Amino acid sequence: MMELLLIIIAAALVNNFVLVQFLGLCPFMGASRRVEGAVGMALATGLVLTTASGLAYLVDRFLLIPLDLEYLRLIAFILVIGAAVQLTELLIRRLSPMLYRVLGLYIPLIASNCAVLGVALLNSSASRSLVAALFYGAGAALGFGLVLAMLGGLRERIERADVPRPFRGHAIAFVTAGIMSLAFLGFTGFARL
Repeated sequence: MMELLLIIIAAALVNNFVLVQFLGLCPFMGASRRVEGAVGMALATGLVLTTASGLAYLVDRFLLIPLDLEYLRLIAFILVIGAAVQLTELLIRRLSPMLYRVLGLYIPLIASNCAVLGVALLNSSASRSLVAALFYGAGAALGFGLVLAMLGGLRERIERADVPRPFRGHAIAFVTAGIMSLAFLGFTGFARL
């Protein structure tokens, strides 16, 4: 159990996909203008990341490896991510129409999020078990959501601040993200995977 907790902490903080590995920067910068949008994107990404991690593990272990088709991992994982996005959208639409109205805009955008593909590829290269792969996906989603909500809150505060003209807009957002990335370097060595 302690190992699974370390997997989540390592994926969320130490090896954060956005601030440390620089994956998923497009939705990170695009969906972080407001905290509400950031939370919506974080929830949708969390569902897809965890689902895609499990599905990618199953495809890898029970289809690609037995048939000696490891060279098709990238294509197979892209198809798995597309299926996970569609499955998540279908489940949310059927089970919670209110949640679908909130997250419906963000779910199709996740199919192009490279962090989801990165999690699947890192899980397969690390040869994790199904449970460890799911926890790694959940930890990556937790870390993605954490930094997305943090940057959303900071960008709302920055809009009200007196920022010099050359730094207004995207420039100050990138500077803020860079400072957040430096802060996350403080977690280095905490839980290494």
